[in-house]
Amino acid sequence: MIKHAIRRPSNFHHDPSHLLRSCKQPHPQPHLLLQLHAHLIISGLAQRGSTTTHLINSYSSIGNSHASRLIFNNSTNPSVVSWNSMIRAYTKTDHNREALELYNTMLLHKRLQVDKYTFTFALKACAGAMDLKAGVEVHAEIARRGLGADVFIGTGLVDMYCKMGEVGIAREVFDEMPVLDVVAWNAMIAGLARSLESSFEALELFRRMGLSGIEANSVTLLNLFPAVSRVSDSLLCKSVHGFVVRRDFPCAVSNGLIDMYSKCGNVDDARQVFDCMRGRDDISWGTMMAGYTHNGCFVEALELFDYLKGVNNLKLNQVSVVSALMAAAEIRDLEKGREIHSYIVQWGGTNLDVMVATPLMTLYAKCGELGKAKEIFDGVADRDVVVWSALIAAFVQAGHCKEGLSLFREMQNGNVKPNRITLISILPACADLCALRVGKSIHCYIIRLNIGLDASIGTALVAMYAKCGSFSLAHILFDMMGVDKDVVAWNALINGYAQIGDANNAMEMYCRLRLAGVFPDSGTMVGVLPACVLMNALDEGTGIHGQIIKSGFAADLHVRNALIDMYAKCGDLITAEFLFNENELTRDVITWNVMITGYVQNGCANKAITTFHLMRLESIQPNVVTVVSVLPAAAYLAAIKDGISIHAYVIRSGLESIVPVGNSLIDMYAKCGRLHVAEEFFRRMAVRDIVSWNAMLAGYALNGLGHQAVEFFSQMVRSSEVDSVTFINVLSACRHGGLVEDGRNIFHSMRSKHQIEPQLEHYACMVDLLGRAGKLEDAWDFIHQMPMQPDAGVWGAFLGACRMHSNSEMGEIALDNLIKLEPQNPAHHIVLSNIYAQTGRWGDVGKLRTKMSNMGLKKVPGCSWVEIKNEVHAFKAGDQTHPQFGKMSILWDDLLEKMEKMGYVPDTSCVLHDVEEEEKESFLYSHSERLALVFALLNTEPGVPIQIVKNLRVCPDCHTAMKFISEITARRIIARDANRFHHFENGTCSCKDYW
Repeated sequence: MIKHAIRRPSNFHHDPSHLLRSCKQPHPQPHLLLQLHAHLIISGLAQRGSTTTHLINSYSSIGNSHASRLIFNNSTNPSVVSWNSMIRAYTKTDHNREALELYNTMLLHKRLQVDKYTFTFALKACAGAMDLKAGVEVHAEIARRGLGADVFIGTGLVDMYCKMGEVGIAREVFDEMPVLDVVAWNAMIAGLARSLESSFEALELFRRMGLSGIEANSVTLLNLFPAVSRVSDSLLCKSVHGFVVRRDFPCAVSNGLIDMYSKCGNVDDARQVFDCMRGRDDISWGTMMAGYTHNGCFVEALELFDYLKGVNNLKLNQVSVVSALMAAAEIRDLEKGREIHSYIVQWGGTNLDVMVATPLMTLYAKCGELGKAKEIFDGVADRDVVVWSALIAAFVQAGHCKEGLSLFREMQNGNVKPNRITLISILPACADLCALRVGKSIHCYIIRLNIGLDASIGTALVAMYAKCGSFSLAHILFDMMGVDKDVVAWNALINGYAQIGDANNAMEMYCRLRLAGVFPDSGTMVGVLPACVLMNALDEGTGIHGQIIKSGFAADLHVRNALIDMYAKCGDLITAEFLFNENELTRDVITWNVMITGYVQNGCANKAITTFHLMRLESIQPNVVTVVSVLPAAAYLAAIKDGISIHAYVIRSGLESIVPVGNSLIDMYAKCGRLHVAEEFFRRMAVRDIVSWNAMLAGYALNGLGHQAVEFFSQMVRSSEVDSVTFINVLSACRHGGLVEDGRNIFHSMRSKHQIEPQLEHYACMVDLLGRAGKLEDAWDFIHQMPMQPDAGVWGAFLGACRMHSNSEMGEIALDNLIKLEPQNPAHHIVLSNIYAQTGRWGDVGKLRTKMSNMGLKKVPGCSWVEIKNEVHAFKAGDQTHPQFGKMSILWDDLLEKMEKMGYVPDTSCVLHDVEEEEKESFLYSHSERLALVFALLNTEPGVPIQIVKNLRVCPDCHTAMKFISEITARRIIARDANRFHHFENGTCSCKDYW
């Protein structure tokens, strides 16, 4: 059509403007523009004023402001319209400094009368250059010329001040405008919607706009949606949605609704809008996929991606591709990532745009394919600082911080100068590696290059120093940021204090944030809730939960996980379970992990294991944290079948070689009495850390193998580091094995050979070691030689020794000290009561029990459990309610008869009640461990080993009975009490009766 028009000279000479306009619509056509420009030059029409203006505009529409300037310079006496067009051409191509220079030159031409368009374009240039000083000067010139009342100029001022963050000044200009049109309202709403602090004001302005009689258009709503998203109020979303439904708006508004609902966490409502749309375009699909990814619905995002590929009249846009890549990266789905990559190559070739290359590199980095990520990087043409920054960020975000630092050095060696984004990307790597020296050198680099300490750089530095434990420097930088610091900077300090266990300072920073008028975000809540856990401050945590609901963060998955964790660790399992079950569809692996951990920490080991199995049934893939969290539950219950089942999952998932998982398996097998399996696993570990050695050493101690523990300790000293925990474990083994001299030598070697200062736990072990061996005087002297005040652990060990050797006098002294330290602990009173009972002081027993009753203290009842056919059966002392109790009594009578023939005599001194001997024997026979043992004998095949767990110490008479029963039944009986394991076989116990 254009060529045909060019061949018609009459039309061409009459008015070429319509031909120039046709070069721009609907898509720019540079080659036709050049042809037309050549014809204009040949025909001598290029110098016409209107033609000059049209040529300037035409070249700016194809992004060629240089050609526009050449035309402008070659024109004689360009008109005001031409000057304005040239200024606008520069702003459209982001040459804002040149636009401002031209504007200032124009002001110097006295014969030129600048108009409102001049100022409007100049204001756009100021906003584009983020030059507030120049903007204020333009504003002053407008006021001097009396043009402030013009709605066109007023709107430009509002827009400029808003984009520079000066919303207060923008509001003053807006309020002084005598006439407001829809564009002015839209500009002000857009400015207010940029931050959470002013989002409520944006919503109020929208309401006022309606009351003023100005009808909102699609731009109004698109400007308003970010404010609704920041407020994150579901009812507000529905209210705005209702406003849209009652009017006829284009597809772009529906796309905005999808985005708004998604950012408010209401992804199901977003999907309803998407499904109801009649004219969905590629932006609709991309927005919905981005919404799914934003809300952690990664599988749904990928399903939408697969569906979109089959829609013939639509193509995947950049947002769709990026969302799909991010989703695949989050669930570590390398196969899907490769499929998307293949589609990208088919769709756009191998020359990847940096916006697509970045998530692609992140995907491969997160899936451990660092070489492939580097290959993508190498395939990007013109690898400038933006591409380098993207690769570094991809590596750091994927947890490969060392590699990220290496890339940063490689970038500098390649003479590529890092920019702000590079520095913001690399500082978290220094933080995660606690590489304070490297972090400081990057800080020096920032100072040397005179890079301003804006909010993003300042926050990254504060976070780095805080994570490295350098809080003095973090606070100096934090204070230097002044009013520029946003909520993320506050979060950096709150998180930093919480991570090092300084709950008081974390809470103080949170309170200061609120007093400063800064609105907390979801990151603030995730940071401050662990501080409540550290302080065991359930009331404060509940108060923060209220703030979360008010602020609209309750739907945020990370916040909800932190809440579940807080309630569980503060002992409120009911609320934790309610939150866990409230949103079943949005639970991720972290949600399950915090619930499992909560159950374990609250002693609900059975629930923890059940939750692990439920997690797998719901197709949630347990990760390393899950396994490390659930194995202690199996260990606590000595549930060897569950432990083996979890181990089988570990092998299938390829997690067995991960050191923390291996350490947990050693601990589990040792606590389930399968020490030989723990030893075998320890030997097979390719990589061991100090925790591996300590777990194995603790296993020897728990199973009463003192000599093996001391020998293993010697091997550890030769092969590994030792720490404070190492000495607690080996000293525990010595006290269980009666190895007094070995224990003394090892204790003294802490300071002399290993430069480790003994702590209260080590002193408690030594007191117990001496006391068990009957050296009460030595233990007494040892306590009085301690360099610090003894705690409840030390006095408790001494009281236990007094009970073993029936020394009521020293026991009373120990109890007096324990009451001062732990007045609400009934166990100490029970131990002294037992001492009185053993020495026949029944009057003192009665007095002590009355005292306990008056104090509201109750004895923890003895409880034993045994696992039969994947079901745990628990028994309490004196329990006669079990359905098989009759059969159990018959079996016990038969065993008792055989035991008595072998020489068994009941030790009635173990009965701590002042009753007749016959009744004392009846008490002995109803002890929980005996009930559990008889039940197990009834319900298992002959020869099968039996494992029993008791929450308290096994009583001496039950210990004797188990030795007899192991010989009578030819069974191996494994009993784990509160202190250690007892392995009964052929009438003997592994403890050799020293326990």
